[in-house]
Parts: sequence; structure tokens; C-alpha cells
Amino acid sequence: MEIKVIDEKFSVCKVQDYSAVDMTQPFCFTGSTDEENSLVCITANVPDNTIERSDGWQGFRIQGVLDFSLVGILAKIATLLAEHGISIFAVSTYNTDYVFMKQESFEKALNLLEQSGYEIVK
Repeated sequence: MEIKVIDEKFSVCKVQDYSAVDMTQPFCFTGSTDEENSLVCITANVPDNTIERSDGWQGFRIQGVLDFSLVGILAKIATLLAEHGISIFAVSTYNTDYVFMKQESFEKALNLLEQSGYEIVK
């Protein structure tokens, strides 16, 4: 399986609403519940109406379109990284999964994945 490194720094945010979010920017992930409005975006694109934020995230995507019948792809990656003390923040889209971790763990995570047979594309 191929892992594509995203060459950007990310922030995970809580925003008042999405009015200041530029949804045309690449890598803009939103989630709205009865308790909060969340946003994962490139750090340079964090909107002014952010209430809370966590900077210093880096990520990759699992390449290709993942069929909904495929089982355990994200779980295998999460388990491997958890066994080595690396916490992740995962976001799924219709096509695939994106996995984020703090920058200080990123290279270690890529090395572990490569040693486990994943192809890393930078």
C-alpha cells in the first residue's frame, strides 16, 4: 500500500462557524456536531474566528480510492503507530483516509510504516 506524504504543516481547530473558512483551499476538513465546529487545515489558512487550535501537525494520505468494502486499513496503521507511542488524528473522505500526527513523531512514523512494507511517496 502506498502512503503519500503531504508537504504542509497543519492545524486542528475549533471555530465559531465556517463563515471565515476558505473551502476552496486544498486539505480543508470540517466536522460539525451539536457541540462544536471543527476544522483541520493548512496552518497558513487558519481563520480569524478560531476559538481553539493545536498547531504542529503533519500528515499523509493513503493513496488511491479505497473501496468501502475494504476492512482494517486505517486500523492497521493506527495499531502499528500506537504500539510505538505515536498518537494520530485521522480524517476520512469519500475516497481515502488522511492520517495526521505531531511533527516530532512524523519521520519516526514514516520509518515504521516503510519497515512494515508500506511504500512512502514524498
